[in-house]
Amino acid sequence: MWQTLDTPKSSSSSSSTPTPQPAPSSNSSSSSSTVAAQLRTTAEQATIGRSLVIKGEVTGSEPLYVDGRIEGTINLTDNRVTIGRNGSVSANINAREVVVMGKLSGNVTVSDRVDIRAEGSVTGDVVAHRLSIEDGAFFKGSVDLRKSDKPHIEPKKNNANHPAADGNLTMAASAGKA
Repeated sequence: MWQTLDTPKSSSSSSSTPTPQPAPSSNSSSSSSTVAAQLRTTAEQATIGRSLVIKGEVTGSEPLYVDGRIEGTINLTDNRVTIGRNGSVSANINAREVVVMGKLSGNVTVSDRVDIRAEGSVTGDVVAHRLSIEDGAFFKGSVDLRKSDKPHIEPKKNNANHPAADGNLTMAASAGKA
């Protein structure tokens, strides 16, 4: 559908098959190679800008960065959803990974991890394999941590009388600035 700047169309008939272009060198001052590099980095994830408001269902097959506002549902099961500092999401999210630096109101179901950064705010239930909440972050809701399909190494049990030795895990969290 879109032609990248790395492989420009040639109108000459001397070559019937396109030849691959070498990657631009770091010494190149060509503006076309700089533009091509910028296109590659921005094409790696979709971005919803500050002034955009989306109401409805967001689906796709690429990572998503939200700096605007979304209301509805986000379904990106194999990708990362990042809510930027200016982002505000009122939606249920189903993704591989969610990083929150802005505000999220809704339930989150991920196949890998949820990361709530210090300036982030989450109100809703979280279902994940891993959860990270930085100091200063806000979280209100329930957490359901599932076992990962990946095998992991059991830690050595030095003290059988230790309360956590029976397999029950206890998690303590604090919110606010220290």
